[in-house]
Amino acid sequence: MGLRDKMKKRRQAIESLLTSPPAEKKMKDEEVEETAEEVKVAETKGETAAAEAKEPEARGAKAGPDDLTALLSRQSAKEREERSQQDEIFNLLTRPTARERSLVNTFKSADGGGVKEFCQHSTKGECCRVHRSSSPCDKLHFVKILQQHTDESLGDCSFLNTCFHMDTCKYIHYEVDQADVALKLRASEGGGGQESSTSLLRSPESTQLMPPQWVQCDLRNLKFPVLGKFSVLMADPPWDIHMELPYGTMSDDEMRRLPVRELQDEGLIFLWVTGRAMELGRECLKLWGYERVDEIIWVKTNQLQRIIRTGRTGHWLNHGKEHCLVGSKGQVPLNRGIDCDVIVAEVRATSHKPDEIYGIIERLSPGTRKIELFGRPHNVQPNWVTLGNQLDGVMIRDAEMFERWKAAYPEGYNIAENFILHPRQE
Repeated sequence: MGLRDKMKKRRQAIESLLTSPPAEKKMKDEEVEETAEEVKVAETKGETAAAEAKEPEARGAKAGPDDLTALLSRQSAKEREERSQQDEIFNLLTRPTARERSLVNTFKSADGGGVKEFCQHSTKGECCRVHRSSSPCDKLHFVKILQQHTDESLGDCSFLNTCFHMDTCKYIHYEVDQADVALKLRASEGGGGQESSTSLLRSPESTQLMPPQWVQCDLRNLKFPVLGKFSVLMADPPWDIHMELPYGTMSDDEMRRLPVRELQDEGLIFLWVTGRAMELGRECLKLWGYERVDEIIWVKTNQLQRIIRTGRTGHWLNHGKEHCLVGSKGQVPLNRGIDCDVIVAEVRATSHKPDEIYGIIERLSPGTRKIELFGRPHNVQPNWVTLGNQLDGVMIRDAEMFERWKAAYPEGYNIAENFILHPRQE
């Protein structure tokens, strides 16, 4: 019998007690027992259980509507027992296994992590109002950026700190409360010990962490063999998505002809796509020798950690997400099942992908050589070689790669007419 049926039966039984004379009060045995049990629990005025069982109509005559509602909504002993069993099972299922705890410890940040959660109420004033407190919580808050042309009645700008037109946009923008940032820094400095400026992942496969390397180049004419082979490749190509973009794009045929095969014998590729490039990206994966095995979704948020609903791209619907196709080639040893295929992260500069992707890739394939195509200065990472035409010269720290480069470009690399680059080794 369901909970709703049981409650209905109890209500009918009590109403019968209240309205019928004693001679007509005939209920089934289980109804009498169940009702008597509930009446015993609800008794608050000192009547004995025996008197209550003998004179239910007298008890019901004094009971008001609120008492009946409380009585009907109270859980029975059997329901409480079932709920206790459900909670126990849930706790057992959510408890991390020994393997999961081992993986967490393996990939834990060396400095313990410096993440500070944002308050969901945004500003300190709103936080105090909601919590009815004179002081805000210990999370990070925001302060409004109010200019002469700001109209507060319009509400928040969807792009917040990434708005391209803050000098004219009338909506409200925000910035992080610097007082909260200062408190966080003082707390970390007083915690004892030196904290590293970067969080390096500890993994048993890593023997050394190669500093970042990069090559300013035109990928359409670079000799890829000088770079060697890589276990992981990531690319954020300048797809021609038939929209006005603040950077140059490559045609579909140019993308298909890229000699990506020369960079990997086996491994993973992470290919960012959007709009019409989603189908073209799948086609390129096949042409380059990969099988699409998975897909990562980046859900875009603004500075207040709210989902962006008025994206800057999209012909039919506003795009509030982007896709990263995952392709595989050969037999690839990986740490599987550690991360999720959804990233929820803030939008920053145009085409700036979330930094969380590097952590996911490093945990999948720790300590291996990795390369990123079409990268920019903010993309350079330890253990990665970054290629792109917006980088600063050629920085090569790998001795073998440096020798291959000198053999392939003895007179320097001619990236464009009268623009020759020579590698640096710091």
